[in-house]
Amino acid sequence: MPDQSTLAQGSQTRFERAVADFVTYLRVERGVSPATIRAYTGDLRDFATVAADGDTWAASAETAVSYLASRTRRGATDERPLAPTSLRRRAASIRAFYRFCFGEGLIDVDVAARLDLPRQPRLLPETLTVDDVNRMLDAAGERLRDRALLELLYAAGLRISEALNLDREDLSLDGGFVRVIGKGDRERLVPVGDVALDWLGRWIREGRGALLARNHVAPVRGGPLFLGDRGRRLARQQAWAAIKTAARTAGLTERVSPHTLRHSFATHLLENGADLRIVQELLGHASISTTQLYTHLTGERIRAVYARAHPRA
Repeated sequence: MPDQSTLAQGSQTRFERAVADFVTYLRVERGVSPATIRAYTGDLRDFATVAADGDTWAASAETAVSYLASRTRRGATDERPLAPTSLRRRAASIRAFYRFCFGEGLIDVDVAARLDLPRQPRLLPETLTVDDVNRMLDAAGERLRDRALLELLYAAGLRISEALNLDREDLSLDGGFVRVIGKGDRERLVPVGDVALDWLGRWIREGRGALLARNHVAPVRGGPLFLGDRGRRLARQQAWAAIKTAARTAGLTERVSPHTLRHSFATHLLENGADLRIVQELLGHASISTTQLYTHLTGERIRAVYARAHPRA
């Protein structure tokens, strides 16, 4: 199947012409982000291995159902099976494509109505203990930018993208809070603890200003809060590297990511009696059901402690 640019120019088969129209619809009418369009295109490119030739894909749901079954762990043969979350996204992409085709009159059968999404797996987030977090933060040492970033991620429970998109003016050292623009452009004010504020202050005074001066950068809105070595906004890859280095130095062998600190932030708050609705607001979750995942996690920890501590457990 051609790449996205080729699709936009039109293709020879009926299926590929329909995909080209779908991609145009996503980009022009829906205003979908380039990353989401790439995800849809990749999913449909894989579906094209069974759908691009002939018109069976348009006549019934059988082609899509058989394809999705072949991508499950039970159905996969030569192809690598998809993880449950990836399979659900693939199914959602195909269903959205079919819904568009039927709505535009490109096919005569409402295939989308006959496609069920795989059940959403309930994956518990990976978290660290308080001692693990402390070791990891201490492992960042006196590397001011890295230490300030890690302290903020844990203190405020920010997504890595939220932290990297912060400008200097979004942080109030005096007020002890940070202004965050989260998913769906929802704005929230998140308190930041004294320890993190201290490291952020040191980074701003001792590290950030020197980088701006050395690179002759004139900041707008105070400029990015976290800077790379050239005085521009810190790249995501550099932030990941800082977290991986701190985790490795702290001897944490399990998988640690920026989201691990966010998960740990929420879990530790709930374990210490924080209200679920407050945690929802701090995390910027649109739905309380997303935050409730952490209550299940803390419940499991309580049971584990009980099992270890009670003499008749």
